[in-house]
Amino acid sequence: MAVLKVIEILANSDKSWEDAANNAVSEASKSVKNIRSVYINEQSATVKDGKMDNFRVNAKITFEVK
Repeated sequence: MAVLKVIEILANSDKSWEDAANNAVSEASKSVKNIRSVYINEQSATVKDGKMDNFRVNAKITFEVK
């Protein structure tokens, strides 16, 4: 049986929510090993001049504890 832990990461991107999610996993993987999955809990964006300019995600990242 595997022991799993979940951490919550806030990340952003000026391109897309998908890119923000990729940034969350990329940053987490610098210090966390054995990442199994990512769950996007919330999405938001800031608006500038009538256009979305900064995409944000609240990601829950699951990894195995060894």
